[in-house]
Amino acid sequence: MHKGLELIDYLVFLIYFVVVAGYGYWIYQKKKSKEASSTDFFLAEGSLTWWAIGASMIASNISAEQFIGMAGNGYKMGLAISTYEWMAAATLIIVAVFFMPIYLKNKIFTMPQFLKQRYNSTVSTVMAIFWLILYVVVNLTSILYLGALAVSTISGLDFTLCMWGLAIFAVIITLGGMKVIGFTDVIQVFFLILGGLCTTYLALTLVSDQFGSQGAMEGLSHIFNKADDHFHMILKRDNPNFTSLPGLTVLVGGMWIVNLNYWGCNQYITQRALGASLPVAREGLLFAGFLKLLMPIIVVLPGIAAYVLHANGMFQQEMLGADGTVNADHAYPVLLNLLTPGLKGLSFAALTAAIVASLAGKANSISTIFTLDIYQKFFKKDASEEQLVKTGRIVIVVAMVIAILISPYLGIDKKGGFDFIQEMTGYVSPGIFAVFLLGFFWKRANSAGAMAATIGSVVISLVLKDLPEMTGMYDTVFYSSFLDGEGHHIIPFLDRMGLTFLICVLMMVVLGLADSSTKSGEKALQIDASMFKTNTAFAVGATVIVGILVVLYTVFW
Repeated sequence: MHKGLELIDYLVFLIYFVVVAGYGYWIYQKKKSKEASSTDFFLAEGSLTWWAIGASMIASNISAEQFIGMAGNGYKMGLAISTYEWMAAATLIIVAVFFMPIYLKNKIFTMPQFLKQRYNSTVSTVMAIFWLILYVVVNLTSILYLGALAVSTISGLDFTLCMWGLAIFAVIITLGGMKVIGFTDVIQVFFLILGGLCTTYLALTLVSDQFGSQGAMEGLSHIFNKADDHFHMILKRDNPNFTSLPGLTVLVGGMWIVNLNYWGCNQYITQRALGASLPVAREGLLFAGFLKLLMPIIVVLPGIAAYVLHANGMFQQEMLGADGTVNADHAYPVLLNLLTPGLKGLSFAALTAAIVASLAGKANSISTIFTLDIYQKFFKKDASEEQLVKTGRIVIVVAMVIAILISPYLGIDKKGGFDFIQEMTGYVSPGIFAVFLLGFFWKRANSAGAMAATIGSVVISLVLKDLPEMTGMYDTVFYSSFLDGEGHHIIPFLDRMGLTFLICVLMMVVLGLADSSTKSGEKALQIDASMFKTNTAFAVGATVIVGILVVLYTVFW
């Protein structure tokens, strides 16, 4: 196995860098206005097409934690981890039909702005500060750290150099504003998919060669035969990975909270569509849904192939971690190191594209929330458009530097990036989603309920996390606990999210009904039934996605 990159790999990567940077500069020069505009900088108002919106959402979503973490989970638990990707496709349809028209009709540009418009300034400010901390300390930091770790492992370059290199590349793209991010993300997704498919093809071909046949399709057939237990979407209770994906919860429980909050109430994601018209925004989300169906082929299937190859005697040393045991997260880097020169550079560019696009998208969202919801609101209410854009650019650089400085101290590598992000955001996402959902569709939802759900989500999640150990109640009418990797009784993560969400909704309903003032409901949004109607093309596309999902879950039940 050859580690590191060769000259042709660097040349392929240089071509990728020049194409992305050059195209971004061309877009910036072509579409820049004579006067700096904050809405143009943060939202690319009116300039993103449906394909740019969809590609940008996926590019911002897929990063090192997917390539490394989900491939590792594919190695451990198989196709079941794909539920995060495939359920997201269905979620994007829901967001396009029900969430996006509400945002656009009420001229919502940031998530804190929605909270201020629907509830009050206090709720908005608290959540803006929270989102900034979460985005910088958890998301931006973990993406940068894991990205640098992956790039360093594959290329052989110094870890710190990789971290600064990725950060600088992302800043160059981000300083051009959302229009540059949106259109360069199309290039990023192209490299991401092409390079990812090359790695998958290699993995399947290797499997085929190991068992005396030829061709990727033969390799896929061998994987089905040799790892049948890795092709079940719904895990049974006796599966060692059940605590990560607890059975039918992935279809009817907490998985919906994860996806609806992420795709529908997340500045990082929705920002791509907030500056577009409703038809264009919906088409963009639908395109993202189709791309989501493809992701498991790129990030999960290689992990399953690595499992089969390892079981057949390959990678015995390469798959070992520092403690001498198999580390599933080594699966994707091990496969990349087997690529021939040139193809390795292409796949390396794909991984870099995923990391840089996610960093750029996250940094832009941090900049947007701080500038429009903190700086303009508390520090300079009469700030000019030029001052807002300048502040946004400064925030991008500062956020990236903070992420570089604090990332080595968070223990991201010990938890695994995918699990780290899910665990940290999972404490608050049930409450946030409850606040948004009832804010959309229940007029009596009030600010007291919103604050109770926001703060209560963290408290309830922490209590439920340790509830079985604290009470000794391991199996009751209300829940069943399971042993985690350290032998502690826990309620599965997704089940905790579902329970927390229901409790948060109950608190909001109680506080809403208890509010007898005449003002209750006066801050409701502008909503009418006609907003949720879709055109024929969208309906056909959505039906196709749902049909594919039904087939997938039926075949791999």
